[in-house]
Amino acid sequence: MQTTVSFPGLGIEEFSFSRVAFTLFGKDIYWYGVIIMFGVLAAVLHAYLRSKREGVKVDDLLDLTIFIVFFGVLGARLYYVATTWGGGRYDSFIDVIAIWDGGLAIYGGILAGMTALIVTALIKKLNVFRVLDMVGPGVMLAQAIGRWGNFCNGEAFGYEVATT
Repeated sequence: MQTTVSFPGLGIEEFSFSRVAFTLFGKDIYWYGVIIMFGVLAAVLHAYLRSKREGVKVDDLLDLTIFIVFFGVLGARLYYVATTWGGGRYDSFIDVIAIWDGGLAIYGGILAGMTALIVTALIKKLNVFRVLDMVGPGVMLAQAIGRWGNFCNGEAFGYEVATT
């Protein structure tokens, strides 16, 4: 699988690269997943650096991370499935959960991740607004990094525009 791109306005001619970063135990690992994971790690690192200023213990941050990431991925997949249900691509439960075949939507990830953040913060008796302040910029950082994963997939970067 090759992605071909060009930037004619910048003088960069057409070039191609593989969507597969590497193969592990016979399974292709795509650049999209690798880059998304770097985005998540950057967000967690940013939250860790902010946690001291916001008075959140590292143990609480790790609990938040587990729930936010798990429910964020779950929400991203469910949102994608809900918005593409009519296409006839889901013949079984495995088809619905098959994130390895692609299909995540950031809207569902943000909604489910934020819900998990609020619920977890309330259960742990943390100030929800402080936790949102701690996590919010990292989410934007992760989104900015993750968009490069879309680029490697050859999606979500727009169309060539001709000017007259």
